[in-house]
Amino acid sequence: MKRNFNEWLSKFKSSISNYNYYVDFDKVYKCAEKYKVELNILNSLIGSKNIEKEFQEIIIKYPETLEVIPLLLAVRSNEIFIKDSTNEYLFKFNKMVYSINDYIKFMRETGLFELLQNHIINNLYDYVLGIEVGLDSNARKNRGGQLMEDLVESYIVKAGYKKGINYFKQMYLNNIEKKWGLDLSALSGNNTSTKRFDFVIKTDKQVYVIEANFYASNGSKLNETARSYKMLAEESKLVNGVTFIWITDGVGWLDAKNNLEETFNVLDTLYNIDDLDNGVLERLN
Repeated sequence: MKRNFNEWLSKFKSSISNYNYYVDFDKVYKCAEKYKVELNILNSLIGSKNIEKEFQEIIIKYPETLEVIPLLLAVRSNEIFIKDSTNEYLFKFNKMVYSINDYIKFMRETGLFELLQNHIINNLYDYVLGIEVGLDSNARKNRGGQLMEDLVESYIVKAGYKKGINYFKQMYLNNIEKKWGLDLSALSGNNTSTKRFDFVIKTDKQVYVIEANFYASNGSKLNETARSYKMLAEESKLVNGVTFIWITDGVGWLDAKNNLEETFNVLDTLYNIDDLDNGVLERLN
């Protein structure tokens, strides 16, 4: 029975986020704890009446406190570039490369002295916890990809496959070739690609190579993804004993559905989460 693309697309989900998707608090606490001593030393500057002099004394006595300064600006680097009206600077915070007065100017001009001196904050450790929460939100995209992989893996396990026996994660083409004596040059650009698949399932009759992704929002990457997987679908038809499966979902596809439909029309094994719910992996042979 021929599938209807629009009906299939209408079942795409808006999100697969779980409780741990939004903030990885274990990571937040670990990152803040790393600088707890330095932050407590710098806490002495809060409300200071002579903050520039006290900052200089701290840096001379405890030079390691310099390393935490970029984090106070939500920067994960030990270098910060500054261009002002007269000069360019590349401040380093793992070692002092300019005079102490230049670093005092950095603290003053970036607003950090005002933040500390005027009691806008009460504790730098708590302040850094908030910064780490904000920085960690940037990792949601990566967590989203991992969520989809974890979700697909749960369906693979539910279908009865055993990890390391008849299903495998993150497997490269050359490893697939060696393990089952296959020639996958048609999928690798005649051995010029180092393609890695999210999952591989081995049944008695077939090797299934699987890609899985979820797109909650749109973007130019989706069109390129659809085109590249369409090519992979067509290339896989040249290899006996190998079937390419693409599992994708997410309302981000709604604005890129034309390219997705092109792939849908040439890849019978393009599935969404609804297909997984309906046991499509349990029917592999």
